[in-house]
Amino acid sequence: MMNRLKDATSPYLLQHADNPVDWHPWGEEAFAEARRRDVPLLISVGYSACHWCHVMAHESFEDAETARLMNEHFVNIKVDREERPDVDAVYMGATQAMTHQGGWPMTVFATPDGHPFYCGTYFPRPHFQRLLTEVHNVWTGDRESVLKQGAKVVEALNTHTTLPSGPLPGEETLRQAVHNLRESFDAASGGFGGAPKFPPSMVLEFLLRSGEREMSGKTLDAMARGGMYDQLGGGFARYSVDARWVVPHFEKMLYDNALLLRVYTHWWKAGGGELARRIALETADWLLRELRTPEGGFASALDADSEGVEGKFYVWTPGELREVLGEDDGRWAAGLFEVTPTGTFEHGTSVLQLLRDPEDQARYADVRARLLAARELRVRPGRDDKVVASWNGLAIAALAETGAVFERPDLVAAATAAAELMAATHVRGDRLLRTSRDGRPGKNAGVLEDYANLAEGLISLYGVTGEPRWLRLAGTLLDTVLARFSDDDGGFYDTADDAERLFQRPQDPTDNATPSGQYAAAGALLSYGALTGSTRHREAAQAALGTVSVLAAGHARFAGWGLAVARAALSGPVEVAVVGPADDPRTAALHREALLADVPGLVVALGRGDTVDRGTGDALVPREAAFPALLEGRGLVGEAPAAYVCRGFTCRMPVTTVEELRAELTAG
Repeated sequence: MMNRLKDATSPYLLQHADNPVDWHPWGEEAFAEARRRDVPLLISVGYSACHWCHVMAHESFEDAETARLMNEHFVNIKVDREERPDVDAVYMGATQAMTHQGGWPMTVFATPDGHPFYCGTYFPRPHFQRLLTEVHNVWTGDRESVLKQGAKVVEALNTHTTLPSGPLPGEETLRQAVHNLRESFDAASGGFGGAPKFPPSMVLEFLLRSGEREMSGKTLDAMARGGMYDQLGGGFARYSVDARWVVPHFEKMLYDNALLLRVYTHWWKAGGGELARRIALETADWLLRELRTPEGGFASALDADSEGVEGKFYVWTPGELREVLGEDDGRWAAGLFEVTPTGTFEHGTSVLQLLRDPEDQARYADVRARLLAARELRVRPGRDDKVVASWNGLAIAALAETGAVFERPDLVAAATAAAELMAATHVRGDRLLRTSRDGRPGKNAGVLEDYANLAEGLISLYGVTGEPRWLRLAGTLLDTVLARFSDDDGGFYDTADDAERLFQRPQDPTDNATPSGQYAAAGALLSYGALTGSTRHREAAQAALGTVSVLAAGHARFAGWGLAVARAALSGPVEVAVVGPADDPRTAALHREALLADVPGLVVALGRGDTVDRGTGDALVPREAAFPALLEGRGLVGEAPAAYVCRGFTCRMPVTTVEELRAELTAG
């Protein structure tokens, strides 16, 4: 049996390289083999940090008898959903259509041409073995019904109408969205709906941009104090299994933490106080400590399991606390962190919470440091160290902004290093590769979210560093979005027009764990247009937001990023050009004040500037064309650095002091 997964760049595929199952990676070779053998495909989709993926792997894919049934009757394909979100999307659509639910591991039986005819998720081994036999019997005994079922599913999915588009959302639409969110808001515990609760990062961005402090503040506070946040090491777990944020599903994902880092930084700018600052900086430090790769990028995730047990690395008993801290500090820590004799998790263990700020901060810091040091002696969860362009784009934006706001140049340097890796390893001309590992580029083409989120990150990095190359690269990626991903109705497909053809071209304008590709593209296009004056990019952004008007009144939770971008569009967005010598502290002070502004969708351009004529107040003609165009004609005032606050390239009079700039930015 060939080991076809041994050269994969996906850690998830490599985890299965030694299975007795004859796995194929996704590709034409597997389809050809299924046609040659005249057997169905068994497509198994998962990801490295997925707990139930590990369970099914141990129960079934490592079992000799199950592997025998799979190998005799099927051609087996293993897919990392994080490497191939397009494959995951089309088969998840089929799974949800057939079963009215979805999840991972996803198990799909398909014809040799890839048409799904039976789908499910996790199957215990006895059930799975029976299913393998039954599918084989149906394939050999009633082939015609199987083929009809597959054709029927494909036809239904391809005739499914796309979400209708409306006008650019206005103020009334955004008010309706806030009202809709309030209907499902959990006033007692924060968040929206019941268990399980996922971090509503994109919705929180919209609420903060809208000045809605109750729902956003309650949720951000509750998530930070509950068990979903790692109270010792920082960073957020994937979601809470309960409605009160007590017990998490323990895997930690780059995309969640990048999005939440940015949200907590924005909450601090909006008045979130010391808690917002602490969580933002601890999360940033966790990203650098736990997920940064030697090449400067950021790994995808940490597993939920260690030593084969979910959460074992993170949970504590009262006895373990006393063993590490001694009797007195152990009892104190148990009360502080809600560690009880019966436990809040499994087998008498508890997930640490911090529901109140400790009065004795010195004792808290000492206890926390000792517990963290003791935890470091435990077996650590595995790390999925592939680098995904989209999620690194989210991290670049978050780290650049957090570093600028809290005066942490190391965070800006980390964002820059990740951008350097993207430019050197993932960018090929005007095209983008989705993944790399150990500095080696993967083979899979970037999808819409890769282009959009990386462009967003590069635009944010430009605003912080003033380096035009990042904005130019963002423009290159966005031009590819417009040329290769556009549909005929103002929206975007999730794959390029020359991407591998699946049985359906995926397109989903709604948010999931990350912003939808369409809304992420709208946000980056809007910011790029605001900096460059490009009407083409701004109009494309506005057209892509049309579906928000349809979702706002009844399904606002699934359009959070689109609503946030729409709020920015209605606000201008505000454009700030800061000009002055790079080594002049007055330039740095104006630049920092601009970045501190709590303004929806703010864009900042930083340039050298030229002198304004003292007699007329007009800027002198620059010696060369400015990039971005927002800087063109924006010069120094006398010899002083200056800031220009603009909307739609219409600017107020330049200001030269931090106090004047603050007044301009808060004037509305």
